[in-house]
Amino acid sequence: MPELPEVEALKDFLTEHLVGHEIVRVLPVAISVLKTYDPPLTALEGREVTAVHRYGKFLGLRTADGPCLVTHLARAGWLHWRDRLPDGPPRPGKGPLALRVALETGEGFDLTEAGTQKRLAAYVVQDPAQVPGIARLGPDPLADDFDEERFAGLLAAERRQLKGALRDQSLIAGVGNAYSDEILHAAKMSPFKRAASLTPEETSRLYLALRSTLTEAVERSRGVAAGRLKAEKKSGLRVHGRTGEPCPVCGDTVREVSFSDSSLQYCPTCQTGGRPLADRRLSRLLK
Repeated sequence: MPELPEVEALKDFLTEHLVGHEIVRVLPVAISVLKTYDPPLTALEGREVTAVHRYGKFLGLRTADGPCLVTHLARAGWLHWRDRLPDGPPRPGKGPLALRVALETGEGFDLTEAGTQKRLAAYVVQDPAQVPGIARLGPDPLADDFDEERFAGLLAAERRQLKGALRDQSLIAGVGNAYSDEILHAAKMSPFKRAASLTPEETSRLYLALRSTLTEAVERSRGVAAGRLKAEKKSGLRVHGRTGEPCPVCGDTVREVSFSDSSLQYCPTCQTGGRPLADRRLSRLLK
């Protein structure tokens, strides 16, 4: 799933390639992708793109005197830039293509989604705040006003474990499964430590890990073409998706805890005092 750093890079890429150009056609291929009907997709056509914004893990394209196109790539969606779009409209079918946006230059992009769970979403709205997911977003962790005091205030009343708290978009916007693993590894904290139990020193350490991990990932992704962002993300991860590999910090074996629809990775030596965490499917979590 694309998270804050990848979506930020896509925002920069699209700003360079879209702003100042006219949308001449928006073609929905999968009916499931479109979550709004008024204004219609055709309201975007014939309008110049004036800006591209990121809202957590959402992308928003603003048009001159017209509506915005907001997208969320969900778990299996992606954006593919085309220097030259194919001639003729795409054929609806069982392929991954969900939506195509064409410019007056012949360039454009496709939104695709792999797999059978259709969660990729596109909205046409006058104001991005009309998208329910954006309206619920918490603060952006890379915003200038997101300081340590504000972070501590968010966690103070949190009874959840750190892993779940970091992934909650209504608490902090943009962090998902992968970067929450990376942040907790950098902070040397168990994913199952209770957020409200953090000491001031631990809160400070987690805040610095949050900011540095995301900032470094954004810098790695900056200037990378849209098609190479997935590979860039994977190459920069230290524990997420690396079950069975040695921890790059201490050399211990990276372990995994599996859930019904996801998993997390961590280093026992760095994060849990050397104790492996029990698999939640089989037993209680170790505290």
